[in-house]
Amino acid sequence: MDQIELLLGRLNGVVWGPPMLTVLGAVGLYLLVGLRFLPWRRIPYAFNLLRSSELEAKGEIPPFQALMTAMSATIGTGNIAGVATAIALGGPGAIFYMWVIALVGMATKYAEAVCAVHFREIDAFGQFVGGPMYYLKNGLGERFPRLAKSLAASFAAFGAIAAFGIGNGTQIHSMADVLNTDFQVPRLVTGIVVAALVGLVVLGGVRRIGGIAGRLVPAMVVLYIGGAVTVIAINASEVPAAFALIFNSAFNPAAATGGFAGAAVAAAIRFGVARGVFSNESGLGSAAIAHGAARTNSAVRQGHIAMLGTFIDTLVICTLTALCIITSGAWTSGENGAPLTALAFGSSFSGGNYIVTVALTVFAFTTIIGWSYYGERCWQYLLGERSVVLYRVCWVMAVLLFSGVKIDFIWTLSDTLNGLMAVPNLIGLIMLGPLVFRLTREYKLENSK
Repeated sequence: MDQIELLLGRLNGVVWGPPMLTVLGAVGLYLLVGLRFLPWRRIPYAFNLLRSSELEAKGEIPPFQALMTAMSATIGTGNIAGVATAIALGGPGAIFYMWVIALVGMATKYAEAVCAVHFREIDAFGQFVGGPMYYLKNGLGERFPRLAKSLAASFAAFGAIAAFGIGNGTQIHSMADVLNTDFQVPRLVTGIVVAALVGLVVLGGVRRIGGIAGRLVPAMVVLYIGGAVTVIAINASEVPAAFALIFNSAFNPAAATGGFAGAAVAAAIRFGVARGVFSNESGLGSAAIAHGAARTNSAVRQGHIAMLGTFIDTLVICTLTALCIITSGAWTSGENGAPLTALAFGSSFSGGNYIVTVALTVFAFTTIIGWSYYGERCWQYLLGERSVVLYRVCWVMAVLLFSGVKIDFIWTLSDTLNGLMAVPNLIGLIMLGPLVFRLTREYKLENSK
């Protein structure tokens, strides 16, 4: 087992190494330029779409719920622990590169949703299903049938297995750990309660998942942002210096100070980009599965809504977390991960650390239900509609199992497979990019009449 873990660790280093991160950025830039920077220019329009509806639109859940389902799977450990890790290992400059990858990632997320809706199918249950496996199969199938089939199957296989780790095991284990540490709740109790709650949600399918996500995610985002804004307001005099430190450290080595060991510019780039991608999942293709179920008749319209996920996740929430950590001075403490963020909140006002605990707990729960849908659709693509009930039962049982066992190996395996999901997805986006550009131009012409 030790040899397997060592080999897997090396593979993980390659999957999430500089080449992959460079490709993720390059594909995002290619799409951004091809779209003539539309994701940056159309943010206000995208927010307006959330307040409107389409007549006789087809799909399973409203566009807003599709966005919340996608965000339920991304907002969580990446925003709280991921940002802290990026700063602890790469210095404040890592936040600059997190912004960069998010700005190009908005175009990637836009293209994923456009393709997901344009190439989605209706399954044997009469439900709309979409995602990378469908736009790879249907988008590339006519010109490259063998390549399309293998890429689609690869994505579905990676996603089906990775979901049990990145979207289930790591989340319930983190939840059980933090509740046991801060509130002395036995891990088994957490496992039983969460498994029961997850069962009630996922057995109801995407409509129940979308409904719960549509309520929980906005509420917890407001709570966490409220706490973060409070920390920043208390340390308001340090905000200008914090931004100056971020920009300076992005291009110059960050010196050692306090418990911070210092970091080179290369580390800032590596950890900023890696944690940014981990947080918003742009390029991995996972969010496209949720947007493929949206109740809409316009692929481009849903693409606008989808790109808001990256904007809110990284450019808003991750930035607020970073400012809390830097303005409070906690970044020099030597802490790392979620404890660093909790220290930033707790040292700024009494009880602030409990906001981080509650946020992590609820975000972990929403991640479990969000990723349950991703894994289910991958499983269904590979094994057919009749396997869905079995999958849901296995998902609930996994919640109970993973709440009380060590999951280091599962974390590494799922992290590797999560990264491998990006390979077929990025190939598909490059080849389907011209179609995305054409659909976008046609949409603009229709709306200008």
